[in-house]
Amino acid sequence: MQFEDLLYEVAGGRATITINRPERLNAFRVQTVEELAIAFEAAADDETVGVIVITGAGEKAFCVGGDVQDPTRTAAQKRHLHHLHDRLALGIRNNGKPVIARVRGYCIGGGNEINVMCDLTISGESGRFGQAGPKIGAAPLWWGCQLLPAVVGEKKAREILYLTRQYSAQEALAMGLVNTVVPDDQLDAEVDAWCTQILQRSPIGLRMAKIAMNASTDLLYGAVQHGIEMVALNHVYGDEPKEGIASFQEKRKPDWRKFRGGEGPEPG
Repeated sequence: MQFEDLLYEVAGGRATITINRPERLNAFRVQTVEELAIAFEAAADDETVGVIVITGAGEKAFCVGGDVQDPTRTAAQKRHLHHLHDRLALGIRNNGKPVIARVRGYCIGGGNEINVMCDLTISGESGRFGQAGPKIGAAPLWWGCQLLPAVVGEKKAREILYLTRQYSAQEALAMGLVNTVVPDDQLDAEVDAWCTQILQRSPIGLRMAKIAMNASTDLLYGAVQHGIEMVALNHVYGDEPKEGIASFQEKRKPDWRKFRGGEGPEPG
């Protein structure tokens, strides 16, 4: 299976999907999301695969979300991207096999949304977690707003979403955002150990457990559909995302004053 933005390997009952854009901190563009969806579907259909690992190439990042240097421009492009996001989310949540996020470095924005969709997360000490939506005039409506409260509790989820702070791997562990944290040089061995134990369990038992565990949060699917449509409209027609993305690209602070009808310096 040939990909441009991914590495895909199946060995010993395990499929490993690696976002291979380390020069962009493994940020995803449209092609990346489409390839991820194809890879998860392939792993789901491969009867030799009993566990799926998703990770990012290099040492700096798991994934930092959408690539703002390569944004979608039109409503049609944005809607197409969000349909691919939907396909990828279904590929992660509905494939019937445990999915492990192997995290080193930054796990931010859409990268953290992938993390919360995964069944399990194993992080190196270098892991840093958070959301970025309100920093760039948006919100994490691709399962982030919907699923984070179920993972870390509503109060903590609101903190993560409103303040867009970044959290260390140990802080993420304390709030339940990851399952375990190990030194970076032990990360691969820890992932191998978890995969080995999963592969010693009944495939149908794991599938039934995943289906049952997802039952309550699957009810959030309608909210996700509304959310990604709002994001599509906002990013194309809204002025705040334009300011947020421009400020990021220009390496300056965004100016939100004009959107609040106020004057004077921005706080902070």
